[in-house]
Amino acid sequence: MAEQFVFGWHAVEAVLKREPERLLQVWIQTGRQDKRVKSTTELLDTLGVSWEIVHRKLLDSRVGGVHQGIVASVSESREWSEDDLLALLANSEKPPFLLILDGVTDPHNLGACMRTADAVGVQAVIVPKDKSATLTPVARKVACGAAETVPFVRVTNLARLLRTLQEQGVWLVGTAGEATVTLHQTDLTGPLALVMGAEGKGMRRLTREHCDQLINIPMVGDVESLNVSVASGVCLYEALRQRSAKG
Repeated sequence: MAEQFVFGWHAVEAVLKREPERLLQVWIQTGRQDKRVKSTTELLDTLGVSWEIVHRKLLDSRVGGVHQGIVASVSESREWSEDDLLALLANSEKPPFLLILDGVTDPHNLGACMRTADAVGVQAVIVPKDKSATLTPVARKVACGAAETVPFVRVTNLARLLRTLQEQGVWLVGTAGEATVTLHQTDLTGPLALVMGAEGKGMRRLTREHCDQLINIPMVGDVESLNVSVASGVCLYEALRQRSAKG
């Protein structure tokens, strides 16, 4: 059984709340005796999950990030496939609302995008299997639990999936600095997949060609572009604003 580490209180608590069967072992830093530790250990005892109070050095050796005094060993989560995604959309009563990340390789950016996706109600985050960040422990920590709530779909052929989504009536909106239509001039209320490219390079050519519409984020300062997680947040919240107003 494949094993991975999850660290940080939000990330561990998300697994504990939503997928407790994945928990194998939990380590908590010595010196903490607050209510959060007490409630967590009591729940772990109820579930029969082994836990241990350890020195910080052991936690530091387990993971390469700010662990906040808690690390969990978990079984690897099931990876969503293209078929899983299409089944999810077919069974949903809400119009599709998706985030597609093309070429985003930084796990910090991926985690931040996952966190925002959860906040606005995105139904799934989609990435290509090649040249893309995956849900590493760092990405899960930055996501603050969203990696356990938002389906993460890795596809072998992103262009094929984009065509399939279009056939399902999903409108593909990509961001590009040279686009002449702005985010605020665009209708984002229907079945929607927002396509974001990596900072600097942007979307790959084939991905760009499959988009139904290209838009830009208005920029009035001196910087030429936004970090992809910030840009995703701006676009997703504009979509949420429009969709909430319509609803």
